Amino acid sequence: MCLAFPAKVIEINESLATVERSGVKRSASLMLLPEAKVGDYVLVHAGFAMQIIDEKELKLRDALVAEMNGAPRTVFELDS
Repeated sequence: MCLAFPAKVIEINESLATVERSGVKRSASLMLLPEAKVGDYVLVHAGFAMQIIDEKELKLRDALVAEMNGAPRTVFELDS
């Protein structure tokens, strides 16, 4: 299964962004998401930024991934 991972756009050079996730920086094409700007959180799949997400969505995705890896259930705590 392939999953898109959320990352923060930290630099843009034409249609190529540098994104950062947990201290790891990677390149991602903005050809499919030209409206993305520095500071946005984007979902990256196969080297392409696919969607802009907000911080609430980022936290929800992080909680779900943590649960898949055996962490205690925390998704419901995000609403408070």
